[in-house]
Amino acid sequence: MHTEFPELLGAGLILLFIFYLGFLSLKIKIPNVILYILLGIILADALADNEILHFASEVGIVLLFFLLGLEFNVKRLGGIAKKVWPAGLLDVFLSLGVTTGIALLFNLDLFSSFLVGGIAYATSSSITAKLLDDRGRMANSETEFILAILIFEDLVAPIVVAVLFAVSTGENFTSLSAVYLVGKIIGLTLLAVLLGKTVFKKFERFLDRISDEDFKIAVLIGIALTYGGFALFLGLSEVLGAFLAGMMLAEIGRIEKVEQTIIPVRDLMLPTFFVYFGTTIELGNGVPMAFLLAVVVIWSIVSKLILGVAGGPIYGLSKRSSLRAGLSLCARGEFSVVMASAATGALKAFSGLYILIAAFIGMFLFEKAPRITTKIYGKPVKKKKNLRVPGD
Repeated sequence: MHTEFPELLGAGLILLFIFYLGFLSLKIKIPNVILYILLGIILADALADNEILHFASEVGIVLLFFLLGLEFNVKRLGGIAKKVWPAGLLDVFLSLGVTTGIALLFNLDLFSSFLVGGIAYATSSSITAKLLDDRGRMANSETEFILAILIFEDLVAPIVVAVLFAVSTGENFTSLSAVYLVGKIIGLTLLAVLLGKTVFKKFERFLDRISDEDFKIAVLIGIALTYGGFALFLGLSEVLGAFLAGMMLAEIGRIEKVEQTIIPVRDLMLPTFFVYFGTTIELGNGVPMAFLLAVVVIWSIVSKLILGVAGGPIYGLSKRSSLRAGLSLCARGEFSVVMASAATGALKAFSGLYILIAAFIGMFLFEKAPRITTKIYGKPVKKKKNLRVPGD
């Protein structure tokens, strides 16, 4: 008789918990993401260093961004890039730069201050994308701006992570290292564009010839994981690699064939990411640097609101859509967790508390964004006209 708790039994119980919490979220009208994160926090000791959960969470987040990349072919992405860079730079200044300055005012050293700024910088791509999908807001006018900001942050965040880890491990991070890192990002992107325009241009015909759905799942998930893994091999984010893999296949035109194969697997795997995310939050004992924590939480919300209100109109959004975008960008998540892993002692506990609080407040503001916008600007007046999506 086995005395150790079987991992297979644990995996089955986690899936049953996920089902129950998903069902419960519909009844109590709380985002299921919050419940999944709480499950991870509660089971953190039991699930510590669980390789199966970690791997499943990696697959889930890769498939989420692979499907997201399918929505952006090269032409559309180029149109977005031309419009989002002013707002993207404003985001870096407000969320990363000003937050670092705030931490310095609280007498933290430069590395610790930059770490706090990094943790507060990036919006949680996975939480935001999941909520956009769950709440049926993918077709909203502000959604493309939100996704463009997330993509911009996903490009900047690996650079911030690399700097943090280089400094924390005692390595010399020089300007040459930064240039090398940017070069890898550009190279990975150019390779994706090249493959999309050549190898995958006629991929639709190949998919049509595959009658067995099992083989189709294998090749599509294989492409997503391979390019995401290749990005990791280069020292970049698998999220960026997965997005670029989706962008490659966006060139085939009829992306529904890919989506109908991948979506069921994504829906199975993605909740495990949020459970795993919850297990990584280390609350520690007490509330370290409580006043700084309160200030950083407040500023991180204000900074994203300013980004939406000031950056949205630059992108071409109305005041209403801009405010809704700002309210929807406040959740922090996976990149913050990665950056927080460079922290130690009280700063690590501080980081865990911040991520948890910011994730909850961000999801709450996302839920209330349409209602808050309506209270400020009144109900929108419907206009009969053909809408053109920016970036098309």
